[in-house]
Amino acid sequence: MYLDYLIDIPDVKGKITYRKKGNATYVYYEYDRIYDPSKQYTTVKRSTIGKLSADDPTKMRPNEKFKKYFPEVETPEEKESNGRSSCLRTGSYLVISEVVRTLGLDQKLVQAFGAKDAGKILDLAAYSVVTENNAAQYYPDYAYNHPLFTQNMKQYSDSTISDLLRSLDENQRQKFLDLWNEERNKRERIYISYDSTNKNCEAGEISMVEFGKPKVDTGAPVFNYAIGFDVNNEEPLTYEKYPGSINDVSQLQYMISKVKGYGYNNIGFILDRGYFSKENLRFLDANGFAFVIMVKGIRDFINSQVRKQKGTFENDWGRQISEFGVYGTTVKEFVYSSDTKKRYIHIYYSAAKAAGERTRFEEKIQEMQKFLDRHRDEDREFGKAFEHYFYLHRNEKNNHLVYAEPKLDVIRAELDMCGYFAIITSEKMGAKEAIELYKSRDVSEKAFRADKSFLGNDCLRVASDEAADNKIFIGFIALIIRCKIYSLLKNKAKEMTRKPNYLTVPAAIRELEKIEITRQLDKVYRLDHAVTRTQRTILSAFGIEVTRVKDKANYIGEVLKGAL
Repeated sequence: MYLDYLIDIPDVKGKITYRKKGNATYVYYEYDRIYDPSKQYTTVKRSTIGKLSADDPTKMRPNEKFKKYFPEVETPEEKESNGRSSCLRTGSYLVISEVVRTLGLDQKLVQAFGAKDAGKILDLAAYSVVTENNAAQYYPDYAYNHPLFTQNMKQYSDSTISDLLRSLDENQRQKFLDLWNEERNKRERIYISYDSTNKNCEAGEISMVEFGKPKVDTGAPVFNYAIGFDVNNEEPLTYEKYPGSINDVSQLQYMISKVKGYGYNNIGFILDRGYFSKENLRFLDANGFAFVIMVKGIRDFINSQVRKQKGTFENDWGRQISEFGVYGTTVKEFVYSSDTKKRYIHIYYSAAKAAGERTRFEEKIQEMQKFLDRHRDEDREFGKAFEHYFYLHRNEKNNHLVYAEPKLDVIRAELDMCGYFAIITSEKMGAKEAIELYKSRDVSEKAFRADKSFLGNDCLRVASDEAADNKIFIGFIALIIRCKIYSLLKNKAKEMTRKPNYLTVPAAIRELEKIEITRQLDKVYRLDHAVTRTQRTILSAFGIEVTRVKDKANYIGEVLKGAL
């Protein structure tokens, strides 16, 4: 994040370099050189410290890294904005403040960070929810035309926000997570949906950023981010970040240990197919946790179970689970030969799923066949996938491909598995209950998609470990708020005979942003116009009546009157 003032480019002989990207020129500082005697090679360590001024080549806009390497340089006094729009968008603030109050987020943040920083954190989280952005340099634009959670709704500059992202520490973040989890009923059974994703980061000096196996590979290094989500209450419980090279399966065991540390014991985990492993099942057993895990039908042991049950349930109307458009049956078997206890294997079949999978698989084999045909008479390696589905006949003299023969038994076996999938549970339950539990994680999956798509968190825009840690934490606060908004809007939609298209989070926020208060000659903000029918419906999902809108508008007006 680049600060909102210009300074002289540091006069450090031989240490400053420039690199042009697009229309901007970035200033780099060489902060270290490391010599490797074995390779007789010196690695130069550089960091971006600013962006060159377009008007004055001797000046630059510094970033937060500049303060780290040049703390002695005097910078202009922090510029706090005295200007505020004469028209403030108030509707989203009303809803977010109600969610914050209901969840007790404001009190917990004050306990962990103090009142001044708690307000800034809530404002950054609200900014992320409303604008679907996390770039801190644009936060002042949001603060200019929205009510705020800071004391007296004070506006702060981007340099103040930059300082905030460097100043919050691990003890404060952990204290909030402790407070967030301590009041929950630890005796009732809850199911935690655990999932992870990775985020791109182009900053080169963040320790957890590494090249790994990202879900969307942009060529940039990544870090991994995981959330433990209470599917009963539809709320995120905790989060963790870890280096990009660590795989999701191995990290699950660390999350389980952390969940135990919060005092949760009577819990079950709902996990996606990526977490299925012998080690994870053993670890869950050892800690006394129940589990519900999706597995692919193509896995060998599931494949054999499907074949045993095939033809016994797919047309049995009594085995139909209409809510999910599947037929299901349950068997109790050992999953691994070394298992000490049998698991409940729930096998499902979907005709619609079978049709889609079959079409995609057939197209895949046809494309592979065409590709192989195009490369006849070439000495070329094609990889394991091709060898799995085809016999590659080659010329013994020059190793050229002569022709590719489909492995009919392999292809036939995979076609037979189209439409089948399985869920494994540690506890006894029917196929209907198992799929209902697994599908309850849909909210957490939507939360993950929202984190990237609607909170702007697909990429971190920071240059230090401290700022990265705090931006991830603020993103978690934003996720808590957005999940609650999503759940309440979803519940409201269920009450209505026809689900309107404005009860999604993005649509509701767009509509709420139209509720405005305007400043008149007496410097008092007042509600600009009556609340519409659509807005009343959205507000009712949060228990907010029109009279409260007016009262809240008057309150905001009084606060700002004293601040002007």
